[in-house]
Amino acid sequence: MNRYLPFLPLALSGLLAACASEPTATTAPATPTPTEIEASTPVIQGPGLRGELLGVAAGADVDLALLGVDMRGRPRALLGQVHLRGNGEALPFHLPLSNLQAPQDLRLELRGRVSQSGRLVQRLPARTIVELSDQDLGALQLVPAP
Repeated sequence: MNRYLPFLPLALSGLLAACASEPTATTAPATPTPTEIEASTPVIQGPGLRGELLGVAAGADVDLALLGVDMRGRPRALLGQVHLRGNGEALPFHLPLSNLQAPQDLRLELRGRVSQSGRLVQRLPARTIVELSDQDLGALQLVPAP
């Protein structure tokens, strides 16, 4: 212990100097800045039902479904579904069709609903689909929900 005694004042002064000095600015490692996602139409692959929904509010949740409906208008089969989020403009959609066979005794309908803050605010009137093939339905207008 005695042989380290002459170095004790030197070590204490170095420790005090390190604690008393201003902290050095350490630079954080450069992180890549996130680039803005460009608003473009989604990449559409494969056959499906395509179109645009008009009048969807920004931030609203949209559910589109292709249903097999019986003669009384009750849904009996879910053949396809897609979830979207409104952006305040015309909202393009693509409902992919896999290798499905249309049920013989059911009518095909495209139905949609728009909810905002958990409340149903708009709906897409049922649209009959004649056959399961690649189709462009064009612009579809939503109506207020009752």
